[in-house]
Amino acid sequence: MVGFDGDDTLWRSQEFYDQAQLDFEAIIARYVDLDSAGLRSTLLATERGNLAQYGYGVKGMILSMVEAAIDMTAGRIAAVDIRTIMDMGKDLLVHPVELLPGIADAVEQVARHHRVVLITKGDLFHQERKVAQCGLTAFQRIEVVSEKDVATYRRLLQEFGVAPEAFAMVGNSLRSDIAPVVELGGWGVYMPYHATWAHELLDGFDGAGRVVEVEGAEGICAALDRMSS
Repeated sequence: MVGFDGDDTLWRSQEFYDQAQLDFEAIIARYVDLDSAGLRSTLLATERGNLAQYGYGVKGMILSMVEAAIDMTAGRIAAVDIRTIMDMGKDLLVHPVELLPGIADAVEQVARHHRVVLITKGDLFHQERKVAQCGLTAFQRIEVVSEKDVATYRRLLQEFGVAPEAFAMVGNSLRSDIAPVVELGGWGVYMPYHATWAHELLDGFDGAGRVVEVEGAEGICAALDRMSS
């Protein structure tokens, strides 16, 4: 069985969040000096602190932005700017789904030889909307989870009836898509994306010889063949 991540593996995502980050910074810059305030580190710390309550995705990011904006401006931020931040989130939630180059063909090719499943994390409504609009129909199971860690993958593989050593995960995040699966004894096809949220970065991971890195979707099938040989 082969699992595919959603955001930044099947469709574009992070660059839209990055643009929202820049728009947020432009708002806060009217109140404080961004360099001295350490806005990005403050916002990242706020987002990480809120993950247990809000989870991943647009809604958690926007709520964290509002919280950080109030804290960093000592409550001086205007209601109209809070509304602008909220509207940024609404725009992200309805942004059209844009598949990565070649990924539709890659999924279809993999599905000819393996069972394929989609495992993505984030806001349920938003992820379900992306799945409905992406046009990919080869997935036998679609799982939207609150976290992608060892416990989650262990539970899913038990439900799928697949041993870890017979499972490979394709994704752009070492932390969420690759490392937990390798820890269980599975395999990873790592397809880096040009933009990655700081929370998803993982230092010092070597893959234990069970990870193949590819430059794009066209390399996925060959990577899986190497694992099967």
